[in-house]
Amino acid sequence: MTPRLTLINRDYTRLWFGQAVSSVGDAVFSTTLVLWVATVLAKDESWAPMAVSGVLMASSVAVLVIGPLAGVFVDRWDKLATLLRTEVVRGALVLVLTVVSFLPTDALPAGVWLALVYVTVLLLHAAGQFFSPARFAILADLVKGDADRARAAGIGQATGETAWIIGPPLAAPLLFAAGIQWALLFNALSYAVSYVAIRSIEVPASTATAEPRKPAPEPSPNGSKPTGQQSTLGREFADGVRFFARSRFLVVLLLLAVIGQFGLGALSTLNVFFTTDNLDADAHLYGYIGMAMGVGGITGALSGGRVVQWLGARRSTWISLLVSGVLLIAYSRQTTFLGGIALLFVFTVPLTVLNTAMAPLLLAAAPPDFRGRVMAVFYPVTKLASMLAAVLSGWLAGSVLTDVAGSVGGVRFGPIDTIFAVSGLIVVLSGVFAWLALPGTKPAEKAAEKAPALTVDVTAPAGSRGHRPPDHERGRPE
Repeated sequence: MTPRLTLINRDYTRLWFGQAVSSVGDAVFSTTLVLWVATVLAKDESWAPMAVSGVLMASSVAVLVIGPLAGVFVDRWDKLATLLRTEVVRGALVLVLTVVSFLPTDALPAGVWLALVYVTVLLLHAAGQFFSPARFAILADLVKGDADRARAAGIGQATGETAWIIGPPLAAPLLFAAGIQWALLFNALSYAVSYVAIRSIEVPASTATAEPRKPAPEPSPNGSKPTGQQSTLGREFADGVRFFARSRFLVVLLLLAVIGQFGLGALSTLNVFFTTDNLDADAHLYGYIGMAMGVGGITGALSGGRVVQWLGARRSTWISLLVSGVLLIAYSRQTTFLGGIALLFVFTVPLTVLNTAMAPLLLAAAPPDFRGRVMAVFYPVTKLASMLAAVLSGWLAGSVLTDVAGSVGGVRFGPIDTIFAVSGLIVVLSGVFAWLALPGTKPAEKAAEKAPALTVDVTAPAGSRGHRPPDHERGRPE
């Protein structure tokens, strides 16, 4: 009999517990860095938005540089050992920054502090490029059956959003009352707890040490046989890219993610300034912005399966994008803190419904021997879009649109709310694109009607080698 406190099964529960603790630590860490850079290191500086965008850009660079090759190595390596080693590396990195942060702020120039923050974030996310695909692969074998995988998708989303309810309200008091050191130490300890939880998991040998499928050799342009090196790292990565490119479903899903990142990237970079300037709120209240989004995320995660069952996968995708875009435009017009919190809560609900529907679809399109490489294509491209959106929004707010102010038809506007409004319009356009371009999902809709939760049938990848693997669940990406 399954214990009452077990989620799906014992090993998944342990993996989930590690994720839960680590996610809270990450939420505290991320919020603390944004607040520290915006309100301490770059206080009252015109380049403050660009300094904050640098934090997001550092994480994106790690994904772009390390991500493509990390997937190949993860497909080769022992998955459980990969998870454990990355937790050790990430905990050590945060611990080093914690020790340095005990220095007085004026002991080092602002540029040096920013460099330390950016390098730490860069290395943390570089390690994460090995962690995420390995966890992605292990989850697929720890959780079996469509219904349980749908449950796991909702649990993963709800856990990540709960972390953003607990983490940000902790971050602001820790930073302003106790100091940045304690917020950083909290995150370092969360990695240690995650390590212990993951170490207790019993992973099937076929999952932890599975050998990647060796692709059939293809003739070179001059007709000669490929060399040994050509058939290793570069060739395996090229096989993953070709598999991705031949999947019509994966390509459309990627395009949607890219368009969405351009629309939403500004919110991550500029929301702290929107809160203090447009909503006229004290910086100490910024953590509650993340809390509101976390509550909305939990609501969306718990209702996502039913929404997809009711509307179907295709309709859920484009309707969620359209609604989110409209709500982001409405948020850009807010001038009160309570109104902003309320709209961010509502805005996050359809976004999480979208993520809950997309996550199992992405894993379903990736067979076991290509999981790492599918992630090595998907995440770097979406992160590139996120990085460009962060840099562009920070640059626009800090230079080109700095002095923009006026009113049209009695509606006042400034630089940040204008950027948010345009971002919302881009999200709306991505919803229109999803409506027109997403592959048909009638089989998925019929399956969803019979399932107690989200069960979808992925459109088969196109091409002579195309096939459709079984559905799997994927946890929340970093």
